[in-house]
Amino acid sequence: MFVQPVILRDRGLRLEPLALSHEQGLRAAAADGQLWKLRVTSVPEPQDTRAYIETALQMRADGNRFAFAVVDDATDQVLGATSYHDIIAAVKRVEIGWTWYRKSVQRSHVNTTAKLLMMGHAFDTLGCHVVGWRTDNYNFASQKAIERLGARKDGVLRGHALRRDGTIRDTVMYSMRAGEWPEAKAQLLYLLEQHAKD
Repeated sequence: MFVQPVILRDRGLRLEPLALSHEQGLRAAAADGQLWKLRVTSVPEPQDTRAYIETALQMRADGNRFAFAVVDDATDQVLGATSYHDIIAAVKRVEIGWTWYRKSVQRSHVNTTAKLLMMGHAFDTLGCHVVGWRTDNYNFASQKAIERLGARKDGVLRGHALRRDGTIRDTVMYSMRAGEWPEAKAQLLYLLEQHAKD
């Protein structure tokens, strides 16, 4: 497996391999804001949380997704989930996605810290040449967050995937190359330092 089990920690946050033991925590995180009602996300409905985890575990076994639970390191509260996906070991490429957080920690340091951990692991440990992201063309908050990481917009895949409501979405694609990582890392660390001062 290109992506091996690992626990990533920084700034009070812990990313640990998603497991069935996270079911109740994920269910509570999704309930904070009823996130499954959002049309443009992949948040599971409460009754589907176990199946969501089982699907992620099967995708890990197949080698094309590695999901993490995002956890508050001090309290062990599950804050959400994120994944490496569309893993292509032959060209050392991963994408980061399936990301969502309980409403109460959105617009905090959580997403920036989690992405910093995942990007650092992808580029510095796994030796990735490229890290990618994709999002719904109507998920403007996600697009803004991805651009804030320093990723570049590659383009739009039209008529690319189904939304949960059965409509067909266009997918906005982003990427970052290894050579762009040092500057992006410096900017993310700066943003986190500024947030800590607020």
